[in-house]
Amino acid sequence: MVEIVDGPVPKYEQLAALLRARIAAGEWAPGQAIPSETVLEGEFGLARGTIRKAIAALRDEGVIVTTRGKGSYVSEQAPDRP
Repeated sequence: MVEIVDGPVPKYEQLAALLRARIAAGEWAPGQAIPSETVLEGEFGLARGTIRKAIAALRDEGVIVTTRGKGSYVSEQAPDRP
């Protein structure tokens, strides 16, 4: 498991990079839900605000789409990113 660490790269950017890599590796297919904020909090031990910033970054990039009350899903047109 990759650990999110204190350092020069903000934690939300580290998490966004990790989730982006998982999507690129096919862990979640287009249209499939990524884990909820609560699950990501438990997996990484990060604050809810940090999780939300990472998800917002991925949404802004077009990697995921978010539906209020339903969750976040891999975009059908997710850009290829290693």
